Amino acid sequence: MSHVSLVQSAHRIVIKIGSSLITDYGKGINHQAITSWVNQIAYLRQLGKQVVLVSSGAIAEGMARLGWEQRPKEVAKLQAAASIGQMGLVQAYEKAFSSHGLLSAQILLTHEELADRLRYINARSTLFTLLELGVVPIVNENDTVVTDEIRLGDNDTLGAVVTNLIEAEALIILTDQSGLYDSDPRKNPNARFIHHAMAGDTILEDMAGGSGSSVGTGGMITKVLAAKRAASTGAHTIIVSGQEPNVLCRLSAGEAIGTALEAQQNIRSARKQWLADHLRVKGKIVLDTGAIEAIVAAGKSLLPIGVIAVIGDFMRGDLVACVDEKGQEYARGLINYDASDARRILRQPTHKLADMLGGDIHNEEMIHRNNMVVLS
Repeated sequence: MSHVSLVQSAHRIVIKIGSSLITDYGKGINHQAITSWVNQIAYLRQLGKQVVLVSSGAIAEGMARLGWEQRPKEVAKLQAAASIGQMGLVQAYEKAFSSHGLLSAQILLTHEELADRLRYINARSTLFTLLELGVVPIVNENDTVVTDEIRLGDNDTLGAVVTNLIEAEALIILTDQSGLYDSDPRKNPNARFIHHAMAGDTILEDMAGGSGSSVGTGGMITKVLAAKRAASTGAHTIIVSGQEPNVLCRLSAGEAIGTALEAQQNIRSARKQWLADHLRVKGKIVLDTGAIEAIVAAGKSLLPIGVIAVIGDFMRGDLVACVDEKGQEYARGLINYDASDARRILRQPTHKLADMLGGDIHNEEMIHRNNMVVLS
């Protein structure tokens, strides 16, 4: 498989844009460039693709507004720059997307938050809801509150985390380089360009060098490691120059641009392996025949009305098995309610859930189809 057919056929894509591109190497937000990328994203949306944008640039824009030429080392100054720069970054994207009649949404995440099970579920649910509403989520690391992530983190990694989170088929990393070379082309005129490789191949990490500018924190090594992480859930990664004219449109049309790092398993296999093998089942829910048919044959979410009984003690976000009355397992997934609430709402229609639980509900579904895997 090449990155040509991948982007052409991908339904859900994460696009990461680096700081040097967003801020014209630290001079301030490049509105012309943002307009160009947003125009292309709008085109992808017209093709029926879902797009999540991971944008760097908050700290760099804040530095430009403050007149700082060098990235400070003090965490408090970095956080201040991020809070200032985030204002301009969001305004620029909102203006550009609104010109196409598209709504955008700001999502600020930290790696620590995504390590927490409940926060992971909340972030995942929010992103899927935004995509279903036709909104373009703009994700950035919450640099105003994180500490270690500012010093050590990068948005290449965040792009991979978001790719894993929403099970995107492709991660496109737009950078100021044309792609990956077997050595630094700035130092070696004979450096060979890598058009295609397998994500996770250790030789790629040996090829990758350090950060290319003083504006951002990432370099080619972070992109290679991000591709490795994205591949863990079956996503392929493309590293390509954001300065290529109409790069996103050309990729979607099947043109070979940049470096394609291919995952070795598909999205479904990776997700199934994670749910089936790497998480411990904390309980069981017994389904009627109609619910089993809905999730197995029709690929639908599991609603409370189809649940006959709840077995065990589990928390919201835990992995539970979906079984019939004889105990045969048909599926498993991450449940939206703890055992106590699940028992209260079983056999109930969705319009009664809020009254029964005394307020707002987490989800209408007991288990959303995006958090479920049907077992063969």
